[in-house]
Amino acid sequence: MDCLAFCDRSELWRAAGLLQDLIEENEGSKEGEHHIKIEEKTLLQTDDILKRRDKNQFTCTQCGKSFSSSSQLDQHMRIHTGEKPFTCTQCGKSFSCLSHLNQHIRTHTGEKPFTCTQCRKSFSCLSHLNQHIRTHTGEKPFTCTQCGKSFSRSSSLNQHMRIHTGEKPFTCAQCGKSFSKSSYLNQHMRIHTRDKPFTCTQCGRSFSHSSSLKHHMRIHTGEKPFTCSQCGKSFNSSSHLNKHMRIHTENTCTQCGKSFRLLSSLNLHIMIHT
Repeated sequence: MDCLAFCDRSELWRAAGLLQDLIEENEGSKEGEHHIKIEEKTLLQTDDILKRRDKNQFTCTQCGKSFSSSSQLDQHMRIHTGEKPFTCTQCGKSFSCLSHLNQHIRTHTGEKPFTCTQCRKSFSCLSHLNQHIRTHTGEKPFTCTQCGKSFSRSSSLNQHMRIHTGEKPFTCAQCGKSFSKSSYLNQHMRIHTRDKPFTCTQCGRSFSHSSSLKHHMRIHTGEKPFTCSQCGKSFNSSSHLNKHMRIHTENTCTQCGKSFRLLSSLNLHIMIHT
């Protein structure tokens, strides 16, 4: 009886040991499966992120440039198509994007919401304020790679680069003459159109260039901003100052401005006045 009981207990212990081995083996298998599932999940998540990132790359079929949103791509495409869907109700001028229209509208309303904290000068758009601030800081972040000259605006650098490249991208449709700046072309076009958009508020005389009007206004105001560094005499135009400077640098009569090659000839001429 004792022997039978002992044998039964031995069998039970052996069976229990086998059962424990099976449990541990099963748990190890589950743990391995768990790690595999985590790795598979991580790979799936990474793949999903990459797919979404690829999905968010909106690429221009014309030039290959990529954008993070379809709206940015749509706006960019208007560069190629020339489409300008946003039109000013005041003057009919059209723009390729809404922000440009909003900025333009301020030319009609006179709104200038962006103010310089240094001098309180106001601007209609933020980019103009940022450019203006550089007049206070002296910052010139745009540098020419050819000669090292620096500029406060990227547009000024682009214009400057045409000195080195000789590029003249603005061409007159009337005579074919080309210019390095659009402003030069606009001034030139008035030769053909005879347009004189700059009018004097004092006498009504009109001019084709703003600089001509500015010079004319000095007749009314009496302003003489160009001063001789030698004698302090002032003039209303730089050309008049340059002519005057010959008195100091050449054999020129101070009475009438006539110049002579020889000092002796000037001395003889002065006798006419005396």
